[in-house]
Amino acid sequence: MHRLYSLFLASILGAALVAAAPLPIRAQEQYQFESDLVAKRRVFRDVGAGFRAIRQGPHGNYYILTAPSPAVQIYNASGTRVGQIPSESAANVKDAALVYGESFDVDSEGRVVVCDRGANAVKVYAPDGTLVATIRVSAPESVVFLPGGEFAVSSPNGEHLVTAYDLGGRVVRDYGDREEIADRDEINSEVNFGHLQGDDMGNTYFAFDYLPEPTVRKFDHVGYLEAEIALNTLEFQPAAQAARKAIARSDTGTPSLHRIINAIGVDPKTQDVWLAIGTLLMHFDKDGQRLASFRTYTAGEARIEASTILVEPDRLLIGADPMGIYEFPKPEKLPQ
Repeated sequence: MHRLYSLFLASILGAALVAAAPLPIRAQEQYQFESDLVAKRRVFRDVGAGFRAIRQGPHGNYYILTAPSPAVQIYNASGTRVGQIPSESAANVKDAALVYGESFDVDSEGRVVVCDRGANAVKVYAPDGTLVATIRVSAPESVVFLPGGEFAVSSPNGEHLVTAYDLGGRVVRDYGDREEIADRDEINSEVNFGHLQGDDMGNTYFAFDYLPEPTVRKFDHVGYLEAEIALNTLEFQPAAQAARKAIARSDTGTPSLHRIINAIGVDPKTQDVWLAIGTLLMHFDKDGQRLASFRTYTAGEARIEASTILVEPDRLLIGADPMGIYEFPKPEKLPQ
């Protein structure tokens, strides 16, 4: 969807944690163990090419976004489609239908917010599927609901990593320092593409898609930086250094960056973080301590590179375009 990078992260076997200010810096010992994690089954089998994201909404329903599609589809727990956002009647209202949805979120009341990249807008829908607000945002990339009737949006063109809005579209704050690693604005904009996740405490997690060193920043409910997971051990450094050198040599033309972090998932209760880099799935606790590493496979033993991770109490739902969505067991203990 974005660009390809000529240097691929070939082997990722270890990681280090660096906690960002105001927390003291500490490093984690290199993590060596890696095991296979095999899917139990494919779910929502009619979802495949164009898959973007899955979220769980009220009443046990699941909301699924594919692109291009004019609406977010709603399924019950058994996989039967039961509705859509915008609703079929509301979709006929001017500008209510999606042009090219990139990301979305749903809150406990059933309100839905969508990054409609094709319309350069973020659209907010009521639980009944009617459009209640359209906020003009240049290249909106990711969105997540916040407590108190707010939502956060990431855009590589913003002055900060994250901008928070109320449900009427008014900016209430922005936060998160951008990474500036080149002299060219277009390269820095690409590097600051990122995806958001949230938890029940109102924290937001920003995962840099293209930063050469895989990095996630955790912000509290008002936007203060709480911690940073930065994977910059010896196993990551050669590829990251080569990437930076290639960027430095790219004096002209459109930058060509390879996506580093494929997906991020957060347990809303425990604040555990799950990161996907290629077929590698890494599990961190709420303090950023690396717990385990897995290679992900479908039930047919095909490797899967996650584009979305939904963390539930007893399972992981991992999806990829065009493979679809798969149910994985949720490991609770360190592998022995």
